[in-house]
Amino acid sequence: MRRETLVPRADWREKCEAIGFYFHSQDGVYWDESACYRFSAQQIDTLEAATAELHTMCLEVVDRVVRERRFECFALPPGYAAYVAESWRRRQRSLFGRFDLRYDGKRAPKLLEYNADTPTSLIEASVAQWYWLTEVRKCADQFNSLHEKLIARWQALHADLAIGPVVHFTCVKDSVEDRCNLEYLIDTALQANIEARVIAIEDLGWDDQRACFVDLDDRPLIALCKLYPWEWMAREAFGPNLLRSQLRVIEPAWKMLLSNKAILPLLWEMFPDHPNLLPAYWQDGKIDGPSVKKPLFAREGANIAIRGIDIQIASKDHGYGAEGYVYQAFDALPDFGGGYPVIGSWIVGDEPAGIGIREDRGLITCNTSRFVPHYFE
Repeated sequence: MRRETLVPRADWREKCEAIGFYFHSQDGVYWDESACYRFSAQQIDTLEAATAELHTMCLEVVDRVVRERRFECFALPPGYAAYVAESWRRRQRSLFGRFDLRYDGKRAPKLLEYNADTPTSLIEASVAQWYWLTEVRKCADQFNSLHEKLIARWQALHADLAIGPVVHFTCVKDSVEDRCNLEYLIDTALQANIEARVIAIEDLGWDDQRACFVDLDDRPLIALCKLYPWEWMAREAFGPNLLRSQLRVIEPAWKMLLSNKAILPLLWEMFPDHPNLLPAYWQDGKIDGPSVKKPLFAREGANIAIRGIDIQIASKDHGYGAEGYVYQAFDALPDFGGGYPVIGSWIVGDEPAGIGIREDRGLITCNTSRFVPHYFE
């Protein structure tokens, strides 16, 4: 594994926009093809195996939490424990997720967190870096089967009678990033012969007589694919109605457990000393050495603090932390010439499906971190 510097394609902006990737320059530079990461085939195999292993372990944790009713550590809203448990008992299918890993090409990949509910950086990982590869590294390969596996997974969901042929897709109105990712998901669903309808989360309606959610044309929602976090939905004014409706949500409610940082100490409890895990606890002071303090619901690296190193590092305060924190052993991201990469390893259904790399000049990856393409030989 190595970082290589490159001269960006002269027309890379136009080519990104041609595939619907319009937020390529948010915060200055987001898509960054002035560099790329090269892997060996063996290193890609290592990442794929670790992703499959972590996925299996996470499902075992969900099953144990539901069986033993260990919901107290997840800070779920009232009524949602039973809702989550029922979605798991029904084995409602998941579409996708993204594991964020620390990996340097030498030691075993380590799980930093699991973006299990609303994983983004999808269009750049699936499409943008693939087109980059076909022009810049024509003779190489890429760990990237996201597009094909998303279509196949939608076909499996389409065959599930609880989904049906129509799916509504939603995100917030004003997020260009979320809208681009949502439009890409819609494209993969359309290729699986699913009829897609779009509704902003702000426009979601409720019909009390029919006990169902409705769109702006007063049509009932049967299935809803969302890029809006479960913990936000549950606390909206319409949150209690989710418990009453028969709406099938993608991702399913049991993903509320995996998208919560409480999963980290549970994984360590069930699989202590696993090579792909870092020690993690609910209580502060149990880690011998530097640690990272993480809010249960933080996103984009917000409200994270690294303690016990020479310089104390904290990310921006975006108001997370009221529900509590977990404490994970600190394992510094590898330094590739001033670039600190996090490997986002995708799971679609139950299959590893590729990686995307977010890189920062600091040790905490946040919403301003760059996306850098990769290849392997």
